[in-house]
Amino acid sequence: MTILRLKYIQRFKDRHGRVRYYFRRKGVKPVPLPDIAHPEFLAAYQAALAKDAPDPAKVALEGPRTFARLVSAWLTSPRFRQLGASTQVNYRRILAHMQADDYAVHLVSDFEPRNVRRFVARFADRPAAGNHRLKLFRMLFDYAIEDGWRPDNPALNIKRMKEKAEGAESWSDEHIGQFCAYWPSGSVPRLALALLLFTGQRRSDVVRMGASHVLDGWVSVVQQKTGTALNIPIHPELAVELAKAPDGATFLQRQNGQAFTANGFYMRFKAWRAEAGLHDGLSPHGLRKAAARRLAEAGCSTHQIASITGHASLAEVQRYTRAVDQKRIAKEAMAMMGSVKRA
Repeated sequence: MTILRLKYIQRFKDRHGRVRYYFRRKGVKPVPLPDIAHPEFLAAYQAALAKDAPDPAKVALEGPRTFARLVSAWLTSPRFRQLGASTQVNYRRILAHMQADDYAVHLVSDFEPRNVRRFVARFADRPAAGNHRLKLFRMLFDYAIEDGWRPDNPALNIKRMKEKAEGAESWSDEHIGQFCAYWPSGSVPRLALALLLFTGQRRSDVVRMGASHVLDGWVSVVQQKTGTALNIPIHPELAVELAKAPDGATFLQRQNGQAFTANGFYMRFKAWRAEAGLHDGLSPHGLRKAAARRLAEAGCSTHQIASITGHASLAEVQRYTRAVDQKRIAKEAMAMMGSVKRA
C-alpha cells in the first residue's frame, strides 16, 4: 500500500501480538500512531511530521529544488492559504503521498510532460485519483513558474484520464421518497435531507446553516469551498422542516446539542440512509446532484441552476444534468419524427 512508503514509519508487534505503528525520526521523540486502517492515521502522521521539523518555508528555499521542496514551498504560499479550509485538508492529504513518492526527489527543472504522464498513469485503475494528482501537478508547476523554478508547466497539456463513473450517485425520486417515508417530518435526518436537497449545497455548508442564515424567506450562505455568496429562496418543504428545527447556532445538531463537523455529519448520514433501507453509495453529495437534476427537469437553464448550486463552471452543472437533457431532447426529437407525414 502507498501509505506504507511514508517516511519514518516503524511497524512492530507488541507482546500481545497487536501490530503497532510509531513515527520515528532521528533526534525526535518517537510518536505513537493509530492503526494504519484508522481514518485518523494520516492526520496523526502529518502532525508528527510537522512537529520539531524545520520551518518548511526556509527548507523550501535551501538546497536542491526538488519536487518535494516545491510542495513544501507551495504549502506556505499565499496562493495555498487562500484556499478554503476543507480544500486545504484534502490537498494536504494527497500531497503527503506525492511528497513520499519516488519522483519527489527529482529536480523540478528535470520534469518533462512524459514524466508527469507516467506518474499520473500509475492510477489508471483509479482515474479519479489520477486526475486529482494531475490537477495538483498543474497547480504546483504554475507556482514553480511564478517563483522562478522553471520556465514552463510540463503538466499543462496532459489529458485527464477518462473516469469510469460520474462521481457520487444522484438520488432518484424513489430514493428520496423511501428516506422520507422512514424518517418523519421533524426528525433530524428529515431536516438534513431537506437542507441538502432544497438548497443544493455541500455538506460542509449545510452543517453550518442556522437561524442567522435565514431572512425574509431566503437562505444566505457563503460557500466554504469557493467563497461564493448565495441567496437561495426557501422551498415550501424546507420551510416546514425549518419551522420544527431546534434552537441553537445551527439547524443540524448532535444529541449533545453541538454542531456537526462535515465528516461527522457524513458518517451519521450514512447510518440514517442505511436504517432507511437504502443502498451504500447514496451520499449527501448525491442530494446536491438530485437538486440540480430536479431543477433541470423543471426546465431551468444551466445559469439558473448554477445560481442555486453556486458552481463557477457551467460545464460541471451540465455534467450533473446531462441525463435529464438527453432524455428531454430525445423526447422532442421523437415527437418531431412522429409529426412528419409520409407518403
